[in-house]
Amino acid sequence: MFAISISCPPTSFEVSPLGDGLKTVGEQLPRLGRKLYLLVVDKTRPAEHGQPPHEAIAATLRERIQSGELPQGARIPTQKDLAGEFGVNRTVVRQALDALKRDGFLTDTGRGAPPTVAEPAHSHHTPKPAGTELAERLYEAFRSDHVTIDTYSLTTETLNNALARPHRSIVDKTLTPRSVTVRAIIPSPDAYLALPRLVDDATDRRPLKRLHAIQRTWATALRMSLGAFKDRYDVPEVSCEIRTVPATPLQKLYVLNGSEALMGYYHVIRDKVTYRGEELDIYDVIGLESTLFRSSIHDHDQQDNMFVEDSKNWFQSLWKTIAEPMDLD
Repeated sequence: MFAISISCPPTSFEVSPLGDGLKTVGEQLPRLGRKLYLLVVDKTRPAEHGQPPHEAIAATLRERIQSGELPQGARIPTQKDLAGEFGVNRTVVRQALDALKRDGFLTDTGRGAPPTVAEPAHSHHTPKPAGTELAERLYEAFRSDHVTIDTYSLTTETLNNALARPHRSIVDKTLTPRSVTVRAIIPSPDAYLALPRLVDDATDRRPLKRLHAIQRTWATALRMSLGAFKDRYDVPEVSCEIRTVPATPLQKLYVLNGSEALMGYYHVIRDKVTYRGEELDIYDVIGLESTLFRSSIHDHDQQDNMFVEDSKNWFQSLWKTIAEPMDLD
C-alpha cells in the first residue's frame, strides 16, 4: 500500500523526497498557499515502487529501532530469519545490515553473531543540522503520552518538516500520544526586522513581505497538520497556538516535553531570491542547515539542567508578556 494525500489550491508545483517526508521547494511557498502531505508506506512489501530490496529492508529495521520495538542492546534477528521474513536471499540482508551499521544503528559483534542495536547517536550530544536533529528528537518526544513543543524561530518551516515522521507514525498507530500541545513564536508581520534585507537598500520592504508570505504559509500548514491529529487520527487533545513578537530572531529554540532544549544560531548569508518576478540580492538566514545543540535534564548534567530550565523560563517570559496571537484567518 502506498498513499499520498495532498490538499492544496489548484496550481503547479514540484516536490522531492526527503527521507521520511516531503519538502516543497522554498521559493514556491508564497505561491502555493496551504498544503498537507501525508505519506503512508506498507512495511510488509520491501521492494515497492522500484526501491532496492536492501534499502527497503534497512528502512523497516530502522523504523523498528527508532520506535523502540528493537531497543538499545537488543540482538536483531538472524540473517536466515530476516531473509525468510522479507523473501530475499542473505546477500540482500547483509547489504541492509551493512547500511544500518554505517548509519550507526547497529554494532558489529563479530563473526557469526547477529549485530545489536547501537546506543543512539544523540546521547553523545553530537551537534547535527536542525532538519536532522529536530526530526530525531521530535520522534522521541512523541513517544510520550503528553507531548509539548515550545518553539521560537524565524518561521516554522523546520518544525513542519520534522513533524513528518511522527505524523506518519501516528497514522499507522506506531505512536499514540494522548495530547499534543504546540506553542510557536515568530516575528510580527508588521515589525521592521533586521533580516532579511536587500544588500544595497535596508529600507526596501520587499524581502520582509516575501518573508511574511512564507511565515503565513508554514504557520497555516502547521495548524492544519496538527489539526489532523485530532480530527482524523484520534489524538484526544491537540492544541496549536502561534504568537508573534516584534523582534528579529538570531537563534532558534525548541523545548520538547519540558525536559530538553535544542538551540541553534542563524548564520547570515548573501543570497539571490525571486519575489513577484523580480530577482532580489539579499542578506538572509537559512534555518534547516543550522546546527542544533541539545541539552536534556535526563543526562543529569547540572549545566544542561540549568540551560533547559532557563530556556523554558525565557520562552514563557515572551509568551506571557509581549507575544501577540497571529491572525491566520
